[in-house]
Amino acid sequence: MKRAIRLTAAQIRAARALLNWSRDTLALKCGVSLRTIVMIEADEANPRDATMDRIVASFTKAGVKFIKQNGGGPGVRFTRVSHP
Repeated sequence: MKRAIRLTAAQIRAARALLNWSRDTLALKCGVSLRTIVMIEADEANPRDATMDRIVASFTKAGVKFIKQNGGGPGVRFTRVSHP
């Protein structure tokens, strides 16, 4: 079974910023509670793979790509010019 992409709290915050999404918006888009989003972004939770999969899928659908650790650190960027 494929392991979920493990995002850093900073990557989640950065992805939200790219999309101009609030925490509430992210919670609604991925079907995860607001409290869970807050805890993940504060590095106070170790989310289940299924939770991370939902978060990643929501961002990916909106056009965000996650960049792995590559010497410059993990990051985020748009995969296309326009986004929802």
